[in-house]
Amino acid sequence: MKVLPVIALAVTLALAGWLWTPDLDRATLEARYARSPADFIEVAGIRLHVRREGPADAPAVVLLHGFGASLQSYDAWAAALGADYHVIRYDLPGAGLTGPDPSGDYSDARSIEVLTALLDALGIERAIVAGHSIGGRMAWRFAAARPDRVSRLVLIAPDGFASPGFEYGKAPAVPAALNLMRHVLPKTLLRMNVEPGYAQPGFVDAALLARYHDLLRAPGVRQALLDRMRQTVLVEPRALLAQIPVPTLLLWGEADRLIPIANAQDYLAALPQAKLVSLPGIGHLPHEEAPAATVALLREFIGSPASPADTALAQKSK
Repeated sequence: MKVLPVIALAVTLALAGWLWTPDLDRATLEARYARSPADFIEVAGIRLHVRREGPADAPAVVLLHGFGASLQSYDAWAAALGADYHVIRYDLPGAGLTGPDPSGDYSDARSIEVLTALLDALGIERAIVAGHSIGGRMAWRFAAARPDRVSRLVLIAPDGFASPGFEYGKAPAVPAALNLMRHVLPKTLLRMNVEPGYAQPGFVDAALLARYHDLLRAPGVRQALLDRMRQTVLVEPRALLAQIPVPTLLLWGEADRLIPIANAQDYLAALPQAKLVSLPGIGHLPHEEAPAATVALLREFIGSPASPADTALAQKSK
């Protein structure tokens, strides 16, 4: 009978070895996903991974990605807008090639501090600021805190209003089981978490899944994501949103299963100059699923004619 515990232990160890997902070497990841060493900038005590496209003297557009994503989420937008805008996107602290914030602080106040420091470092006084999901919350929190630095605001399915599991003024309870993510992250499980963000069947292909998987395995990123979740303390948004004096474009997929489009009504009621554009058949990431349509809407909002890059993007997405 003593054989059974030995067999059980062997099976457990084999299963653990199969599921074990260690961090990837930073040098390997930077060779794979960074364009140049010049894309890393020391800002507010963090080595930020930043990409810039377009003329440095053109109007600036800052793009903030969502939870668990990276600056590559905006590849299509950057390619289309770079012809006549200074496009700036970066891996948020705790994500992608930026990696963990040495301060360990992932609060909204810290996000505002980092973005302010980045604009200062780049010599940018005002920018069009766009953000998706939690990046959307960072964008509107920044616009409320620093209205002098924002000329237009674009919110893509933004986070910020309380929902099940979140209360104002209180950090959420993060299930202890999520700690396993630091050591175990099989692609099958990751796919199950990534696919609900997209409405189009098959949109999550091998390349997209591999990028998510690789960058989540950057040293310290999984722990940083857990830290950010535990430090998320929402404030009642209405008073802050009412302070935002700039025109605001809300982009929302009608098939968003993560932050339903019904939430847009809260923003429309609170923002003085907000306009909503809903996108049929599109999920939580309109800038990825419908890049040509969303770039056209963005250009219409900020008053710029379409460029040849936009035309090429529209033809490619047909």
